[in-house]
Amino acid sequence: MTSIDDLAREVGVSTATVSRALRGLPRVSEQTRQRVVDAAVRLGYVPSASASGLATGRTRTVAVVVPFVTRWFFATVVHGAEQVLRERGYDLLLYNLAGDPAARQRLFGTGLLTKRADAILVLGLAPTAEEVRQLRSGGRPVGLVGASVDGWPSVQIDDHAAARSAVEHLLALGHRRIAYVGGLDDSPVDVVVPTARRDGYLEALLDAGVEPDPAYEVEGRFTMAGGLAAGRRLLDLPEGPTAVFAASDEMAIGVLRAAREAGRSVPGDLSVIGVDDHETALFFDLSTVRQRVDEQGRTAARQVLALLGETDELVPERVVLPTELVLRATTGPPA
Repeated sequence: MTSIDDLAREVGVSTATVSRALRGLPRVSEQTRQRVVDAAVRLGYVPSASASGLATGRTRTVAVVVPFVTRWFFATVVHGAEQVLRERGYDLLLYNLAGDPAARQRLFGTGLLTKRADAILVLGLAPTAEEVRQLRSGGRPVGLVGASVDGWPSVQIDDHAAARSAVEHLLALGHRRIAYVGGLDDSPVDVVVPTARRDGYLEALLDAGVEPDPAYEVEGRFTMAGGLAAGRRLLDLPEGPTAVFAASDEMAIGVLRAAREAGRSVPGDLSVIGVDDHETALFFDLSTVRQRVDEQGRTAARQVLALLGETDELVPERVVLPTELVLRATTGPPA
């Protein structure tokens, strides 16, 4: 089996240069990098992960903690992060809490993350003070998506402002009976986003002189099925809303289905707007607030790689990505 020493002798460079060239790191000329790659292919060289780990003390693995791996948002963030990590020769180790607070406690409280990975990405969760202490004691870089902790890199959108922009659009159309479909059930693993988007909804109403109606706030669990159930409940009210702001496109699509079941036209009888610009939003001609979900994963991965010294790229510690109001056919003036 060809070793890294054999490959270095073949190309006429040091083993350190071979390692940097194959890992895509800077300070190696493109000509030298190509010579190393060509020789590696010709000689059938396969890097030994275990040997590299013993030499460097690293696993070349980044742990990613998600509250719900089956949700579109988290799956898309993971996909973006994995693309960047793979390009740098890192594996992604996924930990799915599946909404279980006991799983969260076990994961953060046992040191498991810091033993198995060189860095940790936490998606959609605000670590408690105790979790921050435990993670810091492990000495591994930690990055966050959708939350922020002093001293740790983070990437997110302004969820509060995104919600405001959606509700302000409905208000500008003349709507006053505006419902909110979101995660009002207080997720047992304390997902961050639902609270911020609900706050933005309430603030936009109050600033417009509209008193929020508690009957118009309905749980949707951030799923299409949850949105469907929420839409049915809202449309059964004696005086239902003329518009719905759903805190995700998946819930908004469920509301559209409920309106169709009830024989309500959209947007004639009911306007609907979501958040995300989900891959199916265009198919439903859904008005939404677009966020670049995969870019959040890519940015977070670049942040922790920079902390690991794997890139010379200057990545800001706190990144707030922009959102964009996308108007399609599901919003219009009230009848």
